[in-house]
Parts: sequence; structure tokens; C-alpha cells
Amino acid sequence: MKVSINWLKEYISLDGISATELADALTTAGLEIEGVDPVAHGTNLAIGEVLKCEPHPDSDHLNVCMVEYGEGPTQIVCGAPNCKAGIKVIVAKVGAELPGITIKAAKVRGQESNGMLCSLRELGVNEKYLREDQINGIEILPVDAPVGDNEVLKYLGLDDIVLDASQTPNRADCMAMWSVAKEVGAVLRRETKLPVCDNVSNIGKPTTLVVNSKTEKCPHFLGKIVGKVVVKESPKWMQDYLHAAGVRAINNVVDISNYVMIETGQPLHFYDLAKMPHKEITVVDDVCMKLTALDGVEYDVQKGDLLITTGNEATGIAGIMGGDDSKIDETTTGIIIEAAHFNHVSIRNTAKRLGLMTEAASRYIKGLEPLAQNKAMDRAVQLLIEYADASELEETVEAGKVSYTPIQVTETLEHCNELLGTEFTMDEVVEVLKSLDFSPVVKGDEFTCTVPSYRTDILIREDIDEEIIRLIGYDRLEETLPLMEATAGKLTHRQSLRRTTKQVLSGLGIREIITYTLVKEQFIDNAVMPFGEHVHLASPMSEDRKYVRNGIMASMLECLSYNQARKAKNVNLFEISNVYEKGKVEERVGILLSDSLQENRLQKINITSDFYALKGIVMAWLEKLGFASNRIYIKENTIDTVHFHPYRSAAIYLGNDCIGVLGEVHPAYVKQMNVSRCVYGEFNFDKLVDTKGAKVKFVPLERYPSTSRDIALVVSDDISAQSILDVINKVGKKLVQRTEVFDVYQGEHIEDGCKSIALNIVYQASDHTLTDDEVLPLHQEILKELETKVNAKLRG
Repeated sequence: MKVSINWLKEYISLDGISATELADALTTAGLEIEGVDPVAHGTNLAIGEVLKCEPHPDSDHLNVCMVEYGEGPTQIVCGAPNCKAGIKVIVAKVGAELPGITIKAAKVRGQESNGMLCSLRELGVNEKYLREDQINGIEILPVDAPVGDNEVLKYLGLDDIVLDASQTPNRADCMAMWSVAKEVGAVLRRETKLPVCDNVSNIGKPTTLVVNSKTEKCPHFLGKIVGKVVVKESPKWMQDYLHAAGVRAINNVVDISNYVMIETGQPLHFYDLAKMPHKEITVVDDVCMKLTALDGVEYDVQKGDLLITTGNEATGIAGIMGGDDSKIDETTTGIIIEAAHFNHVSIRNTAKRLGLMTEAASRYIKGLEPLAQNKAMDRAVQLLIEYADASELEETVEAGKVSYTPIQVTETLEHCNELLGTEFTMDEVVEVLKSLDFSPVVKGDEFTCTVPSYRTDILIREDIDEEIIRLIGYDRLEETLPLMEATAGKLTHRQSLRRTTKQVLSGLGIREIITYTLVKEQFIDNAVMPFGEHVHLASPMSEDRKYVRNGIMASMLECLSYNQARKAKNVNLFEISNVYEKGKVEERVGILLSDSLQENRLQKINITSDFYALKGIVMAWLEKLGFASNRIYIKENTIDTVHFHPYRSAAIYLGNDCIGVLGEVHPAYVKQMNVSRCVYGEFNFDKLVDTKGAKVKFVPLERYPSTSRDIALVVSDDISAQSILDVINKVGKKLVQRTEVFDVYQGEHIEDGCKSIALNIVYQASDHTLTDDEVLPLHQEILKELETKVNAKLRG
């Protein structure tokens, strides 16, 4: 919200306080002022008259001028095409400070120049408020401009300062100048006088205008015909105030609608009466069509968008922008006034989709006070009568009703002080509440406030307490140290596991990332292990941030794609994040490997990022969390073969619970996500937290030597290596220290449908050195059990 200091002075005295001091006071009270900017800037200026203007002898576009500005004729070289003798101009004298430039005496192609003739643009006025001739030439002042006057900016109405106010979400009222003036009055404890216009619009002869709303998104609509208006230039003061507020002046009728919107916070729309022959307005939200708006752009209106229609023909996008075919122009002789309340969510969705965040839309989105339509109608009629010669008014018609009852909130001084930690007196509290127009009624220790209609943020007694402390000042709070028990900080079980996870994966050279929780629909549909109904936002920032994600695979692949597109190699990532479905939350761990896990060309080390590398990382990670390998089972992936390669992936179980899926990403999905071949695993961290892990035990190093046996077994293709290991570990659990698969072979000398698996079995006792008499019988028993259980035969 752009707040003009000069405009504020129409309602409240600002004597003795500078714009900077006012900005500081408002910021301290909770209305943050982000900038204090002059409308125009220039020192050492004067109003001058061009006495003589002759072409420069050494230029085809410069003129040598003699200018009088109260200090005798002065020669100034000017290049403006509209410079001529007899005009009144703005003179920047030698030493003048203009935006980005200091004026100095100089010679311009051999001719003395002692100053500069200025355009408004050179004084810092925004170009969007200037005509083409004002942009391309110097500013020509009225013939009665006083030559020698040094208060040039004041004469031009440009001696204004604009406060750039950033409203908090609960203070929608501060989108209106009247409310800002009330806030300033409360902060400075000064009287605020607003224009008196109550019930001004309650005049007019019987009308033929009909207004309707066919949607609950428009609960209240006011319409009024003004039979005659005169379209002309707005008063200079109104143009200046609108420019300061960031709105371009057009003509008196259009400017009044914008002026009232900024004053009251209620957007208005004026229709050309001659272009509305049906004298009927209906609000609908079930039409699909294309509409050309006031900016000349054609917009695609969809079902759900609020639309203004007349005679079943669209004439505007409700709450955002009117249609081009009913706009006010120089031929307008009568108008229809619209003041309506539209649903803020609907307006926001439409404005965002169309890219039309207008002044009107921004106010609807923030929310309107319940009486805003009536206030704006009264003020608009008042200004139209005064500045547009309005006559032949018809009575106001209404669709829907405003059900407004003033809110009353009761508080006690004891509770207020107890909550705030203060010792305010009743007199101090009452002074603040009166300055806010809360009309406090005191009864003993209790006071009851009647909240003004525009303060929609005041609902409960704690809201009243907040108003008291922010206006009396937070510096009145006593400095006290918090009282709390001294406790030793420690990590929760979940935090401990999460930290261990980060340490293990980071130690293996994998980088942690954090990706967006809000994702597009494509990512939601490609989640690994979805677990419920998707969560979508009612009002998303964009289509790419419409859903709360239910998996992290797509987000991590998107990150990989971004890095690979920039020639990054060996991108290995992990992420720990919550994922969501309606009413459910899971914490997941994602691990993504590409290219090589480790690579050292000098030492010829290259650990390829494949299924086995990922499996080893996962097993090492789980072991660090306290889950021994004998509790972990790798099984066939029947959970997700759409995003994972069906033959190069697996499901991983902790006991009987599936905790995740890992393996090579499916080639089709790799292509879709625009990444190179990679492996990925996603794991349910909640199940790891809920499962008790074994405590780390320290045991002495083995004192006695081990002995090992290598065997090569021929088994059917469908026999997994894990099933062989399970048999060996079960039979030899007392003496078998470890078992390792070191080769899998298919080909010559192995019959079709079979494979050869080579294993190394290590035997070791903790209390003596094993002999062949102990190892051989156990080894034979293992071979016999393998033949019985998995039909394994020693390879000859």
C-alpha cells in the first residue's frame, strides 16, 4: 500500500512530525513501512520564463535560450524539441541536485550553459503518469506560473512523500487510506477527521436497473444508475494523490472510482450506461468463454471464475478487471456504479491464473470489511456530484444482504496486565482504546469494547490486549529473565537415528540435499510406496507447487537432472524428509547414486554406482543403526516395477516388515526424468524408529586362527544366493564365522537353466584352534543340507 503524506494530511494533522519519524512510529506499532520515497526530487529549482530561444550555431537540435527566473537573464542550452520563447519552465540552477545528476556551469559546443530546463521525468516522476509530450520534452507550465518562485515542487503538487506500507495478513483494513489515517491517529494520539458522506447515496428516483447474483461467491451487490455525468479532467489534487498511490489518472469519472477504492478499500466499477442497454447485471461463475478486458488483452474465462454479465453477455471479470466494451470514455454521459463483495479465494485463483493482480483484486484477496460496499457507494455519489456534475440519479438497488452486528469484546485490566506482564492503569488503557474508536465502557476492573466494522481482526480479548501493548509501546515491558528448570539436553531416539543416518551416508561420500515439499501432479503420480489419498493445496503458488508430496524419488531425480544438465558427474545424493497423504505423515530416507560412488584415476579405483554398491551402503547404514544383517532380508521386488528395473531391484525387509525398495531406476522413467542410468532406494524411516535395534557390543579380537573352505555349487536359476547363505548359517551357526559369495557363473560346462555360485566359508572358534576333525564333519553336513534344501551340487 502506497500512503501519500499529503493525502494523509487531508484527514489528520502531521504538524511537527517528519515522514521518517512517522514511518518509525508506524513500524514500531506493527504497520511496517518498507520505504520512504519522495514523489519527485530536486534542489535549487525555480520557475523561469524563456525570453529568447535561438538555434545553436553548431548543432541541428540544440537551442540557446535566455531565461529569466528572478536573478536576471541567464543563458541555458536546451535540447528539448518543445522549447520556444514565451513559455514558463522549470529551471535547475547551477548546483541543483537532481536524481542521478548535479547541475554545473558548462560550455555546450562552445556556448555557455548555466543551468538546465527540466522535464518532470528528470525530477524523478514515474514515466507511466506522464503524457508522451511530457516524456519527450521539457515541462511547460501554465501562463500564470510565478516567475522566480523557488518552491517549484510545491507549485507542481510534487512535494509529496510516499510511505510504502507492508500489511500483515490480519490487517486488511490498512489497504484503505481511511483506515491508515485512523491508525496514524491512534499511534500519534491525534484526532482523525474523515469525510462525512453517510447515506449520501440514499437518493434517486425509481430505477429500472436489476442486479442479481447466481453464485454464493457474491453474497452482496449494490448497483446505481447515474443518468448524467460530465467526463473531463480530474482536479489536480486528485491526480497527484492517485499518482502517489501508484494509479494513473485517466478522467474524472474513472479517477473517482479509483480514488474511492483507495480511500475506503472497496473496489468499484463504473459502466458506461449507453453501453448497457439491458440495464441488468448478473454475477455468474459457470461460464467458459474468452473476454477482452480493459487492457485490450483477451482472457480465457473458465468455470469457477466470477463473471459480470448483462443480457447474458459478459462485460467484466468480477473483482479483477472490466470488459473493454463497457468502459468509460470521453463520450460517456451516464454510468452504472457497481459495489460488490466477491469471494476472496475465487478472486485470488482467477487473478493468479490470468496473471492479473490488479489493485481491485489485491483488495478482494485481502478481504473487505462488511460495510465497505455502502461506504464506497456513498462516497462515490458524493464525489460524482461535486466533480462530475452528476444528476438524474436513480435509487440504489441491492442483491443479497449485509448481516452485520458490531462485535463487542470484554476484558479485565487484571487479565490484560497478567497476560502482557505489565502494570498499565485503566486510564492508559482507556486512552488507547478511545484512540482506536473502540468506544470502551468501563465497569470496575472490566471494560467492554465495541469494535469498528473495519477492524475485522479483533475477535477475542487477547486481540484487545495486543492493541493496548502495541500502541502504549513494547518498551514498557520490564526486562526479566525466564524461569525454567535446568535440564541436560539430549537427542530423542528419532533424532539420534537421524543424526547417525546423516553421519553414515555423508561419511560414504553422499551429499545431503533438501528438495521442495510442494510438487506438481506428475510427481504425485510417480511416488514410490504411496500410502493414501493425495493432499492438494486449495490455493497453490503455481501448478508446479500444487500438491504436498507423497514420495521423494521424483524430487531427487529432478535434482540429479539439474546437476547432470550442468555437466556434473558422480552425483550421489540422499535426503531425509516427511511425505504426506491425507491424515498421514511418514518420514522417508532416499538414496540416489549415479556414475561412480568413488573414483580415483591415478590409483585406478572406481566403485561403480550399481545395485550392489547401493545394497552395501544400505546394509552398512542399517548395521550402524543397530540392525544386524541376520535381521535384514532382501527379497524379490513385487512392490514397484514401474519406477524400478524389474530384474535389477529388490524389496528390503526388517524381520517381517518391508522397509523400502532399492535398485536400478527403470529405463523408461530414467528417460522421462532426463537423467542417466542410476540406482535409487527409498526407505520408511518410521519403521526403523519403531523397531528396537540391538545395542552395540564390544568383544575382544579373536585370539585363534580361522580356516576357510571354497565351494562352487550348481543350482537352478531360480535359487537365490540368499537362500544358500541362510542354509549355511543355520547349519553352521556355532562355527561358521562368515560366508561370502565371490562368483556367479553361467555358460560353458553349466547346463541350461542352472548357474554356478562360488562361496567362501570361514570357520572359527572363540576358545581354541579348530582341527580338521571338527571342521570336516560340519562342512559335509552343510553340503548335505544344501543338496536337500536347494538341490545344490558341488561343481566338478
